[in-house]
Parts: sequence; C-alpha cells; structure tokens
Amino acid sequence: MSSSGEPASTWTFLTHHARVLVEIARDPHARLRDIADRIGITERAVQGIVSDLHQEGYLSRNRVGRRNHYTLNPDRSFRYPTEANLPVRLLIDMFTQHDLPDGGAPADAPPAPLGSPDTGGTPLLPDRVPDAHRP
Repeated sequence: MSSSGEPASTWTFLTHHARVLVEIARDPHARLRDIADRIGITERAVQGIVSDLHQEGYLSRNRVGRRNHYTLNPDRSFRYPTEANLPVRLLIDMFTQHDLPDGGAPADAPPAPLGSPDTGGTPLLPDRVPDAHRP
C-alpha cells in the first residue's frame, strides 16, 4: 500500500508481448512453460502471445524433435503508429545486451559511450537510428 492507504500500482513499462519476445531472444530453445515462469504469467497466455507474434511475422517456429526452436525477425517494426518506423531490434538489443557483463564488451575493454557503434548492437539514441527507420 502507498502512504495514502491506496494499493500500490502494479503497472510496468513492458507488455507481456515484449517480455515474451525478449525471453525468446535470450533463449530461442526455451519451452513455453519456462518463459511463463520467468515472466510470471500462465503457459496458456505465453502460447497465445507466441501465436500473435508468429502471425504478425515477429518470429518463426521450427519443430526440432518434440520441441520448438524460435527464430526472431528483429527487423520487423513496432506496431504502434508512433514507433512503426523503428525495428523491434532496438528493444531486443537493449534487454539482451543488459544481460551480458559490461553490455557485451570484453572484460579488458574500456566501457563504450552510450550510442557508440562499439556497444555491439544498434545504437539506442534517436539521433543514431539508421536512416531507413526514420520517419
């Protein structure tokens, strides 16, 4: 509860669709059950989200034995009109680079400045977005 006696808000910046996409980027061989456990939703909800992402072209599924292997299409654009000119790669890189020690830089390398091409991914600063993805 907050200090005013009202329940604390539980909203987050990322939707479940974004969280599932990031989890698949982290582990393309992950089981839906494992993704559900990591983000705190039901396996059935993850199944529906993966179906949505597949239908919209954000990922493809390949059956490998009894399991699925997922391949992302990071060049697919965001759906919301104000971000429709940007690839989901920006979101994926931001959160998968966050998982690496020092943002993926070698242990003996000095930290790269934010937005530098040396950070290993697409720069995140708006003035560094590739021209092909500008309005």
